[in-house]
Amino acid sequence: MADTAPPKQRATYRLSGHSIEGDKRTTPIRGDLADIKLAGKLFAPHYAVPMLRTGIAPVTEIHAEPHLSSMPVSALMHGEEFAVLDVAGEWAWGYCLHDDYLGYLRFADLGDDFTATHVVSAPATLLVATPSIKAPVLARYPMGAQIVCGEPSECGKFLACEGGWIPRVHLSEPGKVEGDPADLAEKLIGVPYSWGGRSGDALDCSGLVQLVFGLKGIKAPRDADMQQAGFGEELGADEKLQRGDLVFFPGHVGIMADESNLIHANGAAMAVSVEPLAEAAKRFAEHDEPVLARKRVTL
Repeated sequence: MADTAPPKQRATYRLSGHSIEGDKRTTPIRGDLADIKLAGKLFAPHYAVPMLRTGIAPVTEIHAEPHLSSMPVSALMHGEEFAVLDVAGEWAWGYCLHDDYLGYLRFADLGDDFTATHVVSAPATLLVATPSIKAPVLARYPMGAQIVCGEPSECGKFLACEGGWIPRVHLSEPGKVEGDPADLAEKLIGVPYSWGGRSGDALDCSGLVQLVFGLKGIKAPRDADMQQAGFGEELGADEKLQRGDLVFFPGHVGIMADESNLIHANGAAMAVSVEPLAEAAKRFAEHDEPVLARKRVTL
């Protein structure tokens, strides 16, 4: 007599409860992989423990996809840390430790961790072969790059760094950068605009804000909408703008030079420029609210 017992059901599994969702720009998960810190919160086929590496190129573009023609979304400067979750070919996927921003960069631009002694506080500096104004140039480092420096030259005007010499006047100790964020932004007037830029070589609007406040020890989120949502305090409708205040537009942000003039990295000038706030606002006239927010950051 044939066995008429019903076939055994294959065991199945499912997630239960609430899954925590986050911003795709800063939540380290993709279709096949996630950071181990998300285990139990978000499902992924595999989880990885981050490998911490540090930027060793003067500045490295971070891309949306693992190829050079992909849109740049941010940048990693010399001395900044990056959490690597995956390496495929020459590309690493992970996030910047200072703002959790995700993307792909070339693995060769990452190296061992080091403790920086100085940060470039001029718009840019040059690494030269000998401590002389006539020395050949070895490399260029933009504002924000973190450097390990040694002893000063005999003349006292250069510091030994990275196998060469950098002028002391271009460097500051971390936490001792002179000037306020608006002062630093004014130093960058004329720096080219580039989507994803956040160094003295190239800047986008929110990258400018993140860079100059970061040099003063104040961490800002990466993008303009993130900064609008979680950086600084909203000004009252009757409060006048002052130097250093932030003004937010749809997809854009700038720093006030004074009550009526705005410093911003913008696509109209294709550079960091200063112009009347009223003129900048005209470019957003098609929106119901050209100015979305006015905020002040306490230093």
